[in-house]
Amino acid sequence: MPRQLLVIGGDAAGMSAASQARRLLGPDALAITLVERGDTTSYAACGIPYWVAGLVDKRSRLIARRAEVFREKQHIDVRLHHEATAIDTAARTVTVRDLDADAEVTFPYDDLLIATGAQQVPPPVEGLDTPGVSGVQTLGDGQRILDAMASRSPRRAVVVGGGYIGLEMAEAMQLRGLDVTLIDLAPQPMTTLEPELGTQIADAMRTMGIDLRLGTPLTGVEAGADGWVRAVTTPDGTIDADLVVLGTGVRPRSALAEAAGIPVGPSGGIITDDRQATPVDGVWAAGDCAETVHRVSGRPVSFALGTVANKQGRIAGLNLGGAEGRFPGVLGTAVTKVHDLEIARTGLSVREAEAAGLRPVVSRITAGTRAHYYPESSEMTVLLIVEEDTSRLLGGQIVGGPGAGKRIDVLAAALWNGMLVEDLVQMDLAYAPPFSPVWDPVLTAARRAAGSPG
Repeated sequence: MPRQLLVIGGDAAGMSAASQARRLLGPDALAITLVERGDTTSYAACGIPYWVAGLVDKRSRLIARRAEVFREKQHIDVRLHHEATAIDTAARTVTVRDLDADAEVTFPYDDLLIATGAQQVPPPVEGLDTPGVSGVQTLGDGQRILDAMASRSPRRAVVVGGGYIGLEMAEAMQLRGLDVTLIDLAPQPMTTLEPELGTQIADAMRTMGIDLRLGTPLTGVEAGADGWVRAVTTPDGTIDADLVVLGTGVRPRSALAEAAGIPVGPSGGIITDDRQATPVDGVWAAGDCAETVHRVSGRPVSFALGTVANKQGRIAGLNLGGAEGRFPGVLGTAVTKVHDLEIARTGLSVREAEAAGLRPVVSRITAGTRAHYYPESSEMTVLLIVEEDTSRLLGGQIVGGPGAGKRIDVLAAALWNGMLVEDLVQMDLAYAPPFSPVWDPVLTAARRAAGSPG
């Protein structure tokens, strides 16, 4: 009788874990059942804004591997439209609702992997279920927005939230020819960045023609006579809207686990060790629903990033398949853009460093992305956060034109290895005029942080 592995969630972490375990153990040794409440497995949610923008021509391009491929080639019993509703860790069973048949099914398990992802944190207002209001979490959300554009010919869009998704959707709406207003309760877009860079981003977005309303909470949604959204309300007045896109933040989807007595940590994610095992025997967790450790601060964190979810899923799959894998933590490295403005960060912000009991100092430089004499060089700002007493790099942030954003990977590599800024100065980075000044801006920023006179 093969061991029974039950996986809840069929996107990045769940499918990565199931696939990795299957590579190690055949169906005679391990039977894998996966339940997914949606209609798709292994899709790129991060690509939805670019699909909506028209840069990706069809939905199918965002799907890495369909359910039937997992069933036929990897012998994974994928059950779509099946939603897990309760976990009994004593009996080692999961109650699942078959959404198509409207019936309950009970699945036994020897090992259970929870990969339920993250859920949007909606604004605390009424009217979010009004037709024409949509989040951007699933392919179905993207399809609803595209269908609305095709059927309603909207002219005005309101994007709620100034984080990664908010900025990407503001760009998508503009590329579709809509007038865009972005509202955010925070005083700056991209609150994970230092305020000076947030101001720089805000100025650039206004120059792009985005009507940016900061420090402005959403207080309501108004429908027209036909029931479709016609406006949103704020303390400063009403903003007309033919479409409303919710780009607000997310939190770990951990309620199912918590209700079963599986411990949840201070980040809201399911507590796991570096093998992705929870404190409950036979229960594992990976992806956006799981808590991990920040490599710089040492504090528990949860990051809703596809890179993290795929890696954690692989580690869980290795251990479930009888091999050995350890997940070493995260830095929170992320990058996005709005039109030509690239935005990236890694490690700790000043606020996060101070909360961890560290003494951060900030160093910043502005430089060109290419040699000054080479055509189409863009300005970029590099901001380094450094520990005052040791000169250890704690974090980095970059805002600039084309070619700026992916330089964050150099800072992420330095952080991963606990480098001092003096070490970073000596890194042997590639140089040619089309790509960089002879002193790359990352190295120039490190020189400044190290106190170099020139």
